[in-house]
Amino acid sequence: MDLDTTRRADRRLDRVYRIGAGFTGLVLVGFGSAGMMIRLPLFDTRGEVVAGLSTNGALSFLSIAIGSLLLGAAILGGKFASTVCVTVGGAFLVSGLVNLILMSTDFNVLAFSVPNVIFSYVVGLVLLTIGMYGRFTGNLPSDNPFRRYRHPEEGTDAGTDTGAHAAGAPGGNAVPGPRSAREREDTSEESRG
Repeated sequence: MDLDTTRRADRRLDRVYRIGAGFTGLVLVGFGSAGMMIRLPLFDTRGEVVAGLSTNGALSFLSIAIGSLLLGAAILGGKFASTVCVTVGGAFLVSGLVNLILMSTDFNVLAFSVPNVIFSYVVGLVLLTIGMYGRFTGNLPSDNPFRRYRHPEEGTDAGTDTGAHAAGAPGGNAVPGPRSAREREDTSEESRG
C-alpha cells in the first residue's frame, strides 16, 4: 500500500499553531507600533495609555520584537511554532507576576498597570494553550508527530482497519489486520494456479 505523502499528518495541529501565533503576533506588533508612533520616552515609569494599556518606549519596542518572533513562528509553523508559543506564553505569565510586584515601585521600567498585568496573563494562557494543543496529553492519535517522537518503536498503522500495535513485536511492527474474504480467495487462487 502506498502512503499519501502530499498531506502531513500534523496539518491540523500546524494550522492551530500558525493561526494562534500569527494573530497574537499581529496584536503585539500593532500595539508596539502604536506606542512607537507617539514617540514615548524609553523608560518612563508612568507611560501613556494606548489601546487601554499603558506603555512606554521600552514596552513598545519589546512588543514589536516579541510580536515579530511570533509572526516568524507562524510563517515557519510546525513544532517550532508550538515551542515558541509555549515559551512566549510562559514568559508572559512570569512577566505579569513580576510586573505586578514591581508596579508601584521605581523599578516599573515597562510602565505596567493593572490592565497590562491582566493582558499579560490572558495572552500567556492563550499562547500556552495553543502551544500545548495536541502536544501534552495522554490520548494522542498514532499519527501525531509528538507521539511518534516520544514512541518511535510503535510506528504508525494508517492503512489497517484495526489500528492495533504490537506491544511486544520486535521493531515495533504493526499487527496485520484480518484479511477480507476476497483477499483469502485471491490468495487461494494464486496458490492453485
